[in-house]
Amino acid sequence: MNTVATWPAQAEAWLDQRGKAAWIAAVVLGFIVFWPIGLALLAYMIWSKRMFGKSTCATRWERRGRLRHAFASSGNSAFDAYKADTLRRLEEEQAAFEAFLQRLREARDKAEFDQFMEERARRVRDTTPEAEA
Repeated sequence: MNTVATWPAQAEAWLDQRGKAAWIAAVVLGFIVFWPIGLALLAYMIWSKRMFGKSTCATRWERRGRLRHAFASSGNSAFDAYKADTLRRLEEEQAAFEAFLQRLREARDKAEFDQFMEERARRVRDTTPEAEA
């Protein structure tokens, strides 16, 4: 179901599929129809880095090519098994390293909290009147 609220996203996706030339054509048409539309499209292209960045189509094809190459079979079952095992081990090491970093963050947070509580207790102790003694 197409609603009025989704047409900008659909138009953006449609232009992205066709690349930078489609965006430039849309800006030119926007200037021809009503100059603020062209100006708004030009500002959006610059703000979203569509004007000066890599074209989205080229980036998408480049990413697809790398993924396909990474998971493509070499034709040698022994090498493919070795590659799969190595990738599995690397994923396990990555998970272990991320868990280690999480433990470090938690330890640092606990140490900072403990330091805060000690300073707070010291401030309370220093500001209490000594007349009670």
